[in-house]
Amino acid sequence: MQFRRRSWAHKFSDAFRGLSRAVRSQSSFAVHLAVAAVVVALAAALRVSAVEWCLLVGAIAVVLTAEIFNSAVESLARAFGTGWNPRVRDALDMASAAVLVAACGAAVVGLIVFGSRLLTLVGS
Repeated sequence: MQFRRRSWAHKFSDAFRGLSRAVRSQSSFAVHLAVAAVVVALAAALRVSAVEWCLLVGAIAVVLTAEIFNSAVESLARAFGTGWNPRVRDALDMASAAVLVAACGAAVVGLIVFGSRLLTLVGS
């Protein structure tokens, strides 16, 4: 099988189409985007350091990436039918678990970055 060469413009176009598809078709992706927007707004309001920005942006990117991969696995599973299959179920469960692990890790990063600042604000 021979593959045709694709331009960088086509590659980026396909990637942005995939991102658009994830945003439009996955309600959980929209939730993660909303939470990310709140985190970015809070980080700006609290004037976090450059290192803390890097940690927060990295955590956000990991969660969104995991959600996109989860959506891709779900889409592939639907392409092969809607009947019950234990291997497909396992793949879907593992993809969902990846999102859960990423989100929990991001929550820990958020607690580390924001925790003391928020406690100070609440205590004032």
